[in-house]
Amino acid sequence: MRKLINSTYVTLDGVIENPMWTSPYFDEEAMSLAGEQTEEADAMLMGRATYDGMSAAWPTRDESDPTTGAAYFNNVRKYVASTTLTNPTWKNTEVLQGDLVEAVRALKAQEGRNIIQYGFGSVTAQLIKAGLVDEVRFWIHPVLEGGPSLTAPLTDVKASFDLVDTRVHKSGVIVASYRPKTTA
Repeated sequence: MRKLINSTYVTLDGVIENPMWTSPYFDEEAMSLAGEQTEEADAMLMGRATYDGMSAAWPTRDESDPTTGAAYFNNVRKYVASTTLTNPTWKNTEVLQGDLVEAVRALKAQEGRNIIQYGFGSVTAQLIKAGLVDEVRFWIHPVLEGGPSLTAPLTDVKASFDLVDTRVHKSGVIVASYRPKTTA
């Protein structure tokens, strides 16, 4: 079964929106880890807000430059959880139909590598509640951005996780990876 890996960039004050603040921290270490994540994933899952942001940004980037990641993001198979998006324009994008949990369960049952998910909101909350998220990786950036906090849409989600890896980059970014705690 494929794994669903959530990878989210976050500031010290919990902001995840418009992650332009990551740019000064996207050094060789970050690029290497980001490359590992995409190398291990042959599909991407996102909610509508993440789709809107990524589909506006990635197609404008140079796919011939391997340091941009544009070739991966523009060509990987993409799945969007949305009840309002009907005609996605970003290459290789499919809108999930019907029940989100069942659709993701079916994706995970398919042959293939990991499914990477960026962003952390209501889609992730539903998938955590259903036990479908195999790992979350928070890229904690040493900045305060101000604005809506990561936890705002997650008021009714409760889950415990075990720390499985921590990477501290020279830039000050900490990537903390967690797996859902198994109950006996």
